[in-house]
Formats: sequence, structure tokens, C-alpha cells
Amino acid sequence: MPAIWWILGSVIIVSVISLIGAVTLLITAARVRFILYILVAFSAGGMMGGAFFHILPEALEKIPALNVFITLLVGFSVFFLLERLILWHHCHDGVCEVHPFTYLNLVGDSVHNFIDGFVIAASYLINIHVGIVTTLAIVMHEIPQELGDFGVLVYGGIKPRRALFLNFVTALLAVAGALAGYFMSHILQGSIQYILPFAAGNFIYIAGSDLVPELHKEPKLSKALLAFVVFVVGLIMMAILKLAMEG
Repeated sequence: MPAIWWILGSVIIVSVISLIGAVTLLITAARVRFILYILVAFSAGGMMGGAFFHILPEALEKIPALNVFITLLVGFSVFFLLERLILWHHCHDGVCEVHPFTYLNLVGDSVHNFIDGFVIAASYLINIHVGIVTTLAIVMHEIPQELGDFGVLVYGGIKPRRALFLNFVTALLAVAGALAGYFMSHILQGSIQYILPFAAGNFIYIAGSDLVPELHKEPKLSKALLAFVVFVVGLIMMAILKLAMEG
């Protein structure tokens, strides 16, 4: 199957995940918080595993090691700066404080979704295996992020149906990013493999700076240990996927 169909299929799946916020209207707030807590732990492990078991080893086969780690740090730093500049607010709790810049949050989410789409396209153009792993890592993060973003919008005063619509519109920017990545690939040519360590820096930043700190907010030792177990399960799942794909 041509890479373009893998790319479009993947970004459409990522975009549809934006509608997952609707489930929060069907269950209690306490249950939403618990589910989000578990998903955050799993996402952190999956993103770390995707970066260290799949993306970085692939990059090291194509690019000198020093260049890989410099690009990784560039990716990490870019997303650190992006989050600060546009006040991109990661909320992984069902009820968040009122955000005075709700629409600015949507702008930041749009930028990030566009970059996600671009990264997915570039990954598939390197090879299908890397594209699948990159998509899985993004999906793992998108589920708790979209649930949290929906909560921010609703709590900030936007009606639930409109919040779902706005979340979905911003998610569609991933499709635009994917198409841009695909059609710009002939311009990038030899430099496209640098998307790999750049994406790894993105995943490591999100997991280490946004997700893991959320887990540390849990005061109960039993739930904290459960989160650690789920985090390890995310790592193991990515390691098994690595072995299965190589086999």
C-alpha cells in the first residue's frame, strides 16, 4: 500500500480521537479522573518506549550519533519553548481551573496537531514500521490530552457540543500537517531522517515534562504504585512491539 494511504489513515485516526471527550458526559467526574490518571501513566510509558526502543535506534542507523542527540535536544527545546510561548495548557484532570485564554489554548493545540501530522508523514516516508510506532505514540498521548482539553473548554464556559466541534477542527490540522510533510518530502530529501530524533525529543519532553509530573500529584501510595506499574506496561508493550516487528 502506498505511503500516502498509511499517512492519511493514521492522521484521520488521530483526528477522530478528539471526539473522545464526549465520554466524560456519560460517567462520573471521579471515574473520569481515575481513567485519565491510568491513561497518563500508560501514555508516558508508551511515549518513552517509542522514543528509546524504536525511533532513536532507527535514527542512529541513518545519522551520526552526535547529530542524533543534538537534533533530539533541539526537538525537546522547541516544544519546551512552544508550550511556554503560546501557553499550551496540558490538563489531564477532568476538572481544571478556568483558563482565561481558552481560544489561545485551541491555537496552541492546532499548532501541535499540525506538527504531529508532519511528523507522522515524515516517519512513514522513512519506513512503515517507524510510521506505525510514531502514530501509536501520538495516539497514546492524544487520548488523555483530548479528554483534558475537552474538560478545559467546557469548564471555561464553552458548551459541550461546541467544545467537541472545536476540538475536532483543531485535530484536523494533523491532516494538513501530514499533507504538507508528504508533498514537501522532495524538498527535504536527505534531511527528512532528522525528523526522527526531533520527534523523539518531542515525545520525551511530553512524557517527562507533562505526563510524569501529573502522576507525582497523586498522594495515595497505592495509586502511585499502580501508575508506575501501568507506566512499565507501556514500556513493555513498546519493547514487545519492537521485537515483533523485527521478527
